Amino acid sequence: MQAMEISMSGLDVEWQRLQVIAQNIANVNTSRTADGGVYRPLTLVSGPKVSFSEVMNQRASTASPSMQGVTVYGVEAQNQGTRRVYEPAHPHADADGFVTYPELDHAAEMTNMIKTSRAYEANLVALNISMQMYSRALDIGKQQ
Repeated sequence: MQAMEISMSGLDVEWQRLQVIAQNIANVNTSRTADGGVYRPLTLVSGPKVSFSEVMNQRASTASPSMQGVTVYGVEAQNQGTRRVYEPAHPHADADGFVTYPELDHAAEMTNMIKTSRAYEANLVALNISMQMYSRALDIGKQQ
C-alpha cells in the first residue's frame, strides 16, 4: 500500500502548492495587507518526509526501505521587490501619487500553476494505477 500513500502525499502537497499560487495571483494588485505592508508573494517549500540518509540506513538494516512520500516544510515569503504605479486618486497613494504593489511575475505564476496541476494529475494517475494493481492482486488471490 506504500504506492497509494506516496501518491496521496503528492496529491496533498500539490494541492497546497496550487492554493499558494492562487493566493499569489489573487493578490497581484493588492496595495496593502492587513498589517499595512505590501503583499509578499509566497512559495511552498516541500520535500521528502524521510531524509535520504534515513532511507539509506533503513536499506542497510532491512531488505526494503520504508518510503514515506513527500510533505510540506512550510510557506515562505519571497523577496521580489515592489512596483510603483502612478495612481494619485488611489487611497493608498503616497505624497507623489504612487501606489506600491508587489512585483509578481504573472506569467511565471501561471507557468507554476500549469506545472503543479500536471504533477497533481500524475499523482492521481499513479494512485489509480496502484489501486488497480492491488485490486487485480486481490482478484488473483481469490482465484487460487
